[in-house]
Amino acid sequence: MKLPRPGRVPPGFRTSLLISAARLLTIPAANYLITPLVEKSVSDATQTEQQFALPTPGEHHEKMKPFEGTFKSEVKMWMGSGDPMISTGVIKNTWQVDGLYLHHDYQGDAVEGPFPSFCGQGYWGYNTTSHKYEGFWIDNASTTMQMETGDVDASGKVWTMFSEVTCPSTGQHMKKRSVVELIDDDHHKMETYFTGDDGNEMKAMEINYARV
Repeated sequence: MKLPRPGRVPPGFRTSLLISAARLLTIPAANYLITPLVEKSVSDATQTEQQFALPTPGEHHEKMKPFEGTFKSEVKMWMGSGDPMISTGVIKNTWQVDGLYLHHDYQGDAVEGPFPSFCGQGYWGYNTTSHKYEGFWIDNASTTMQMETGDVDASGKVWTMFSEVTCPSTGQHMKKRSVVELIDDDHHKMETYFTGDDGNEMKAMEINYARV
């Protein structure tokens, strides 16, 4: 067997060395290409996790905490000029859906008049996307699903909610404004106003709540 002369690489070895060198040169290049892809994948996964993280109650929900509980109500309703109709009832407010929504369950006391056994239910919460308070209400006095949206004032004790409704008896389109005032942890009040096509706003309802 003839040994190669010093300083001279046989053709077979030369090919192996070229392949090995190419592999060594490819590794840092591959790392250079793969590392940003891995970092981007991790970043995208973190961003996706943040985007789809479940919401939790925050400071805006905290402002609603005094409304939780059972309250006796006195309701005054103005159906036109003259004295209002007066009725009473009980509302139970409980947090639901991981504390994101305050559920209302209202049961009116038996009374003579157009609403002898009034009952209704609703939800109230804070939308972290629109940064607005939102409310939903249904009752047995109509088939309307009422939606409203609004804000709380700087004191954190007065909410003004707006919606648009159609009067079930006249078919008139009206704007609705409800003002909810937190008097203290055991008392709050809601006043409701309607504005018709003539632009005149009238007070239609006032409810005073006292904790049981």
